Amino acid sequence: MTTYLLAGGGTAGHVNPLLAVADRLRDRDPSAVVVVLGTAEGLESRLVPARGYELLTIAKVPFPRRPNKAAAAFPARFKRSIDDVRRIIVERGVDVVVGFGGYVSTPAYLAARRAGVPVVIHEANARPGLANRLGARFALATGIAFPGTPLPRAEVVGMPLRREIESLDRAATRAEAAAFFGLDAERPVLLVTGGSLGARRINATVRRSAEALVATGWQVLHITGASSEVDDPGLPGYRMVEYVDRMDLALALADAAVSRAGAATVSELAALGIPAVYVPYPVGNGEQRFNAAPVVAAGGGVLVDDAAFVPAWVDAELVPLLADRVQVASMSDAAASAGFRDGTARFVALVDRAVGGGARGGAEDA
Repeated sequence: MTTYLLAGGGTAGHVNPLLAVADRLRDRDPSAVVVVLGTAEGLESRLVPARGYELLTIAKVPFPRRPNKAAAAFPARFKRSIDDVRRIIVERGVDVVVGFGGYVSTPAYLAARRAGVPVVIHEANARPGLANRLGARFALATGIAFPGTPLPRAEVVGMPLRREIESLDRAATRAEAAAFFGLDAERPVLLVTGGSLGARRINATVRRSAEALVATGWQVLHITGASSEVDDPGLPGYRMVEYVDRMDLALALADAAVSRAGAATVSELAALGIPAVYVPYPVGNGEQRFNAAPVVAAGGGVLVDDAAFVPAWVDAELVPLLADRVQVASMSDAAASAGFRDGTARFVALVDRAVGGGARGGAEDA
């Protein structure tokens, strides 16, 4: 019996691949023990127990960015977190620590190293976070979603996808999906999404371009997100919704997409062969632009800056693209060539290799 400690959380970008791997480990070996390490505040606090996994929590100890009281208290708090994880590893008989980034991953990696337990890492973004940059220095194996991610000894495995996405038969599900959203299964559909909170620029531009988009003969499925400020144009063939709890059906129906370029979004669209206009989030370290780069280079997507995604760009670029069905089909094939449907299996193979191979370098003193 193997005991796995999966560490990660905070955002869906960490939690969803973690759960995909957890499900695969449990499905193939019901005797395996899968325990998740997270925080009480992150998204994992709700999603992990709901999926039937035990969630062990430690304090959230962010690295200090400036000298203040929190910075002075950081060393002691961080050491306590490492000690807490090491205690879990020893008491639970953990065989391998599998990390996905986020606050809890750094103490998990260091605790595993001190306990002589192998570490395996998955990095979802083309620009890795601090925790995974540290852990990859001594991890036995590191899987990356995108080629060129700068981590030592990294292997491209793709993104561990949600089960309903990995196994999605888009053609067989299209009629059901069209009925679910009240659209015509015989006409092409442009999926527009900016994530759960929406994307102001995407929402505003697509809403202002609604008539031009529908005039191409395409339908529009516009998922605005919870913070949307746009109104429904009420056009035939234009379906506006705030939130979708069956994203698998939205993806089954999509013949093309306009979206942000988060790692999970890019990975799912590419895996399913859905060409996209990617509008990277303009704030942060620029990782969204890098996430989209491989599929764009393959010809499966178009990259446009947030500030440039305006109705004039839609009229000049997107409308002619939608009118060229041959080009859309070609982009679909190109997107699929850059995607991975088997990212979960490929990453789990790295975990298996680590469990069989033992720890890198052995245990260290605390």
